[in-house]
Amino acid sequence: MKISARNILPGTVTAIKKGPVSALVTIRIAPKVELTATITADALKELKLKKGKPACALIKTSSVLVGVE
Repeated sequence: MKISARNILPGTVTAIKKGPVSALVTIRIAPKVELTATITADALKELKLKKGKPACALIKTSSVLVGVE
């Protein structure tokens, strides 16, 4: 498979919180560094994601927003 995303971060699934429509998937990409993504419940099933399974976070965005109080 070829993709246009250039930020591909390999890691391991550390947590999954499944809801009726979507799921939060947390991937550890380095010691003490984790990313969390929201995916559909269907995608969770299709990808067969499980805690401890290797997975990659692919990031493609034109901007990153950060806010503080």
